[in-house]
Amino acid sequence: MTKNQAFRGDYQGEPAVWLRYGKYEAALLPGIGGNLIAFRDIEHGYRFLREPAEGEMEDFKSNPGAHGIPILFPPNRYEDGKFPWKGKVYQLPINEPATGNHLHGYLHTSAWEVVDLGQTAEESYAVVRITVDEQHFMYQYLPFKFTVKLKYSLSDAGLSQQLFVRNEGEAEMPCLFAFHTAVNAPFAPNSAESDCSMKLTIGERWELNERQLPTGRYQVLTEGEQLMRTSGVFPYFTSLDNHYTAVPQNGRNRMELSDARQGVTLVYDVGTSYKQWMIWNNGAGGGFFCPEPQINLVNAPNMNLPADEIGLFSLAPGEIWEETARFYLKSNTAH
Repeated sequence: MTKNQAFRGDYQGEPAVWLRYGKYEAALLPGIGGNLIAFRDIEHGYRFLREPAEGEMEDFKSNPGAHGIPILFPPNRYEDGKFPWKGKVYQLPINEPATGNHLHGYLHTSAWEVVDLGQTAEESYAVVRITVDEQHFMYQYLPFKFTVKLKYSLSDAGLSQQLFVRNEGEAEMPCLFAFHTAVNAPFAPNSAESDCSMKLTIGERWELNERQLPTGRYQVLTEGEQLMRTSGVFPYFTSLDNHYTAVPQNGRNRMELSDARQGVTLVYDVGTSYKQWMIWNNGAGGGFFCPEPQINLVNAPNMNLPADEIGLFSLAPGEIWEETARFYLKSNTAH
């Protein structure tokens, strides 16, 4: 069993922070978006997150959105790059030419700093931070000052994530965040995709237009989507690039990935502040899918819908918002 450790090291040539606790290990890349790039059960050989393969690091660095747990601000797409907020319209770069939209912001491509690293008898942990102000690339487009901290910790209860956001400026700011979490299915080396079943606490599916922007209307869930929120469904039953409301079940908002061969379920409990789920499975290509907890509806500032319904959160000067999430394993026989 690996001893409890938190230390600076290397991940495929990149400066990394490594956490170890019992059978678990995790790696964090502060220089690439504070991305938690690896979470593994080394006793069983499980790799829960999609990691760059050997030789893929340059591709990953040029587009770090579909590996590990990248943080997005503001998440997803904004029509024509326009971001109306409190009587002003801010202009973001159009960085997705195919749709003419802005996509995902810049936190997941920015360098973060490690501000704390350590271990106790109960956990090993790392804290990374980024401050957006006049010196940050994004400030010219969204001139809001704020600090974001991410704390990841490993314990016998799996991987915990704490997200902390504080408005450091003098204006009310948009508090719109998401994680483009990429989960391996299967995560076990000797399991097949056919051993896997996923469940998510989805509610309604938003209709998206040809630019992948919501129309404001809902669509009827398919039989597969009904199974996704009840008994579970094969993760690649169809191509998914869909946006859903989040409806907690039994008080929790989560994704569950069950492996029938291993007899275990990976639970991704994201907390109830995330009002939306984005689910993307790379054209049902297999290997991984992305259950993405998102505070806000895609393109929310441009939508004429009630703010609370679409997760259009704000933070007044000095205010703090935080949420926690956790990955853990449970036995399929547990009730």
